[in-house]
Amino acid sequence: QVQLIESGGGLVQAGGSLRLSCAASGRTFSPYLMGWFRQAPGKERKFVARITWSDGSTYYPDSVKGRFTISKDNAKSTVYLQMNSLKPEDTAVYSCAYGLTPYTYDYWGQGTQVTVSA
Repeated sequence: QVQLIESGGGLVQAGGSLRLSCAASGRTFSPYLMGWFRQAPGKERKFVARITWSDGSTYYPDSVKGRFTISKDNAKSTVYLQMNSLKPEDTAVYSCAYGLTPYTYDYWGQGTQVTVSA
């Protein structure tokens, strides 16, 4: 079992920045990939970013590309999401996820609230 704890959320004005962290504990930490997702009230959960743990390759949807950056710290078993140029439409609960394979996310954190005011 893997436990994921997100932190770093909060309230920020449009144009501002936040850095989210996701710390993993539990079983031997060896993901294939780690991802960030977000869910706004009344909407479906959406993919935000992912990183392949072995080589650090990353992928983003167009909605955040150029504004968000996912990174990792192997020694701390932690993944980060740097969010710049935030917009009100980025407001959501952000959750990290741990994938054992390229195809699924097997463990999820509880999420951290990000609110961007206009």
